[in-house]
Order: sequence, then C-alpha cells, then structure tokens
Amino acid sequence: MLNNSLVHRLGAVVAAISIVALMNIAISMAISTSIQGSATAINLAGSLRMQSFVLLSDWLQVSGPGGLTENERLQRLENFSQRLEHPGLINALPSAADHDLALQHQQVTELWQQQIRPLFRNRPTASTATELRERIDRLVHDIDSLVAMLEARTEARVRLMNLVQTISLIFAALVIVLMVFDIKARVLRPLGRLLEIAQAVGRKDFDQRANLPGRDELSQLGGALDQMTSALAASYRQLESEAWEKTRELEKSHAALELLHRASRSLFANRDLCGGSIPLLQQLEELLNIGPIRLYLHDRHAAEMVEAVTTASVDRPYYCRDHHCTACLVTPEAYEALPPSEDGQRLLLPIRTASSLLGTLEVWYRRDQGLPSTARRLLETLSDQLATAIFLQNQITEQQQLTLAEERAVIARELHDSLAQSLSYLKMQVARLRRVGLDPNNEQLHEDILEELSTGLNSAYRQLRELLTTFRLKLDTPDLGSALRETVNEFSERLDYSVSLDFRLPPQTLSANEEIHVLQVVREALANAVKHARATEVEVTIAFDTPTVKVRVSDNGVGLPDGDQPPQHYGLIIMQDRARTLGGRLAVNNRPEGGVDVTLAFIPKSRHLIPTQSSTTEA
Repeated sequence: MLNNSLVHRLGAVVAAISIVALMNIAISMAISTSIQGSATAINLAGSLRMQSFVLLSDWLQVSGPGGLTENERLQRLENFSQRLEHPGLINALPSAADHDLALQHQQVTELWQQQIRPLFRNRPTASTATELRERIDRLVHDIDSLVAMLEARTEARVRLMNLVQTISLIFAALVIVLMVFDIKARVLRPLGRLLEIAQAVGRKDFDQRANLPGRDELSQLGGALDQMTSALAASYRQLESEAWEKTRELEKSHAALELLHRASRSLFANRDLCGGSIPLLQQLEELLNIGPIRLYLHDRHAAEMVEAVTTASVDRPYYCRDHHCTACLVTPEAYEALPPSEDGQRLLLPIRTASSLLGTLEVWYRRDQGLPSTARRLLETLSDQLATAIFLQNQITEQQQLTLAEERAVIARELHDSLAQSLSYLKMQVARLRRVGLDPNNEQLHEDILEELSTGLNSAYRQLRELLTTFRLKLDTPDLGSALRETVNEFSERLDYSVSLDFRLPPQTLSANEEIHVLQVVREALANAVKHARATEVEVTIAFDTPTVKVRVSDNGVGLPDGDQPPQHYGLIIMQDRARTLGGRLAVNNRPEGGVDVTLAFIPKSRHLIPTQSSTTEA
C-alpha cells in the first residue's frame, strides 16, 4: 500500500527533483569556485609576454640618451618576478606539483630566474643581446603555452558545468513528464470519475460505480464512494417507500380532516344527532378501515349508558324514530364480516366537556392491523366535536324549555294582571246587578251598572286584542334596528306624523329574547302615546352607554294625570314586568315642558360577564 501511495509517489518525485537541483547547484558552485580567478591568471600570464619584450627594450637602451637608470631597471625586473609569483596566478594553478599546468609554470619561472634575469643584470653587448633575445622568445613561447593551458583548463570546467546542468535539466524534465503521465493516469482520471459519480448522485442516480483499480488513496476513496452510493441507493429506496407511505397517510389524514370538517358542519347544522352523524361515521370507517362505531350517551336517570348511534345494525335500533331510514341497517353477512369478533379490538373514547361526562364513543378495529396514532388522534378530535355538538344540543333543548316556561309564565302573569282582573270586575258588576233586581225604582242604577259592564267588556276586549298582538309579536326582520324602523313607520301612519328614531346600539349587543322585550316595551309606549297622549311629537331613542342599554320614548302630549296610570289600563304594569325580566328598571315621568318620558335601562346578560366599575342601572 505504501508503494502505491499517491502522497509517497509525489513525495518521491519532489525529492528526486530536489536532489537533482541540489546536486546541480553544488556541482556548479564547486566548478565556479574552481574557475574563480582563472581570468585574472590568464590576464597576468598574458601580460608577462608584453613585459618581457618591454624589459628587453629597456635593457637595450640602458646606455642611450633617455634610458633607464640602474635602479629603475632593477625595479622592473623585480616587478616581473612579482607578477610571475602573483597570488592570482599561483591560486589558479593546481595544487598537485606534477600537474602539467604547475610544471609549465615552474618551467617558466625557472627559465626567468635562472637564464633570463641574470642576463638582464649584465651590460648589453651584441652577443648578450642575441642570447637574451633567443631566451625571451623561449619565455614568451612558454608563457603562451601556460596561457593556453589555463584557458583550456577553464573551458573544460565550464563545459563540465554545462554538462552537469544539461544532465540535470534532462533528468528533471524526464521526472516531470513521468509525473504528469502518472498524475493523469492515477489522479486526474480517477478524480474525473469520482466527479461524475458525485454529479450522478446529485441527479439521484445511485447506480454509478467508480471501480477504480489499485490500492492508492483515490482507489480507496472510490471504493468508499461506491459503498456510500450503494448505501444511499438502499436508503433512498427505503425513504421513497416511507415517503410514499407517509403520503398515503397524509392523504388519508387530509381526507379525514375534510370529513371532520363536514362532520362539524353537519353535527351543528342538523338537530338530529343520529341522522347527522351516521353517514359521516360510515365514511370515517371506510377511510380508516375500522368499524363499527357506536355512540353511547350518559343519562343521569339511568344506571348505564344508553345507545344513541350505531353505524351497523341488523335490526332497526329501538331508538330509531324514522322508520324510512336505512342508514345503519346492514345484511347479516356484512355484519358478520365486521371486526367485533375474535380478531377485533375495541377502543373507548370518552365524550366529555370540562365539567361533565356526556357519553362514550366505541370504536372497533382489527387486531392484526392495529390503530395508527393519526387515526387515534382523528377519533379523539371526532369525540371532541361530538361532545361539543351534544352539549350544544342539550343547551338548546334546555334553553327552549326554559324559554317556553318563561313565556308561559309571562302569558299567565299578563292574563292575570289584565284580562283576569277585568273579568273579575265584570263578575262583581253582574253580582251587583242581581242584588239590585228588576225594581223599577232602580232603573237609573240599572243603567249605570250596564254602562259599567259595557265599559268593562270593551276594556277586556281591548286588553285581549293587546295581549294577542303582544303574544304574536316576533322579529321577522334580521335585526332589532329594522324591526324598530318598521314599528316607527307603523305608528307614524296611526299618528299622522313622523315618529323620530335614534338607534345607536352596537351589533350583537342583545340576545334574541332581550330584543323581543325591548321591542314590546317600545310598542307599548307608542301605543300609550297614540291612545292617551294626544301628542304631536314622539321620539324613540335607543343608545348604549357601556355596559348599560338605555331605551327612551318621549312625547309632548298631556302627560299622566297626577303621575298615575289611567284606569282600566295595565300597559305600564306589563312594561314594569318586562323591565324586571330584563333585570333593569323602568321609569315613567312627566316632562317639565309637557309630555311623558318612558325610560328603560338594563345591562344585557352578555355584559354581566365583563367586569365594570358599576353594575347598577339608572332610570
């Protein structure tokens, strides 16, 4: 594995190139060091040739005019010797004494020191001059050879350095080429393949495999990527399956929620619990693959629960009131196929409010399939809706019974306070007439009694008409304001002038029962204005001064005689009774400028739930 490692291979390539570079640098430095001073040595050696001829010329002119003195000549000889032994020249020579270059320098030095320099010390003669010229020629020839050898040695070392650099360059280029081919084969192609697999994974294609040969890092990475794509393919297929299952569950839950929404509308819109719930429960059974479902209601007068709804029954249930309905009736074969058998399991869900238990919902389902948590939550939501529907139905029933009892009490009280008293008065007049007899002397008394009987009958008949009108009164209009406007228009026609209406009551302030009582009080006050007030202006004002509703009917008529109601008229008593029913106060007062003010003030029952600083009413 280590031999196939990409890191090691790259490290070896970098190390080889580094070693070659270091060797090239070391050899170049060694060669450059060895040839350092060669140019100086060549220059010095070359200058010796010229100096030798200069010395010869100076020597020949030593006795002529303008010639050198002896000291000057000796000084020049010493300078030549010093140049021959100059460190720049000596350092350029090899250290080995038997080297050709060292031997050549030694030969030049010996020729100068032993043969030429002694001759320069003598006086110039013809024979000495000829001999000296021959020896200088030899010296120049030897110096030429020395210079040539120095140049050849320097050029050889330069060529050696060029050869080393060329070899290093060729080796580095070869290593780089091999490295490029190796990187392309072992790095770029595997990386390209791995990139293709990564892009395929991004496209959710998990069937691509790298299948890289070898045991290097990229091959291992390819193997790991192949394992990962295989695991991803398996996980993706599993997730697709789970997502499909979840989608089916969500679709089923969505359908169940829609069903529950329809169930809530049907339960609250249909007064019949059985007729409104059976179709929805049967749809829920088909959707969740459960059933049958039974609903038992709690009866405080019975020891056990009472069955109220079932979705599947062979015989018509005892509680069924519609013998034309077949919603819950199934065949015996279909009933036998339902879960309540050895493989069925039962779930009991309480139907309750915060304060009381209203019933129990019994749900059967197959034991082998179980009941998912979503289905259980849906059934719990259904039980809550059933609890709300049953509670509201019970509340409506109790409210209807209470309203019926209140209306009966009002009818009995008003009959007692009006018609019953009128009839009692007539009965007393009849008894009085019997006691008087048919005596002709009591003819005037007879006439008076008959007149009172006629007046009493007319009053009783009028009161009966008023009571019938009152008991038939209902809100045919959508709101109290519209009903009051129709009432004002009705009485405006009877009074031959317009009755003004100022209605400033927020919507949904009063209940339906409170609106009926307010309308009846206004009608009674307007009826009194028509019959007794002889008014030319009547105003009706209804305003809301939180939390109190104030109703005021005022006229500019004759007012009440001594602040008391007219005889044989019980309208004010009826209005007082309605004010007490509303929990408020009714005040009837004469106005200082003339006329009557009828004022009703009460707090609506919905406003009793709102804390206020003052709960008292004002007249």
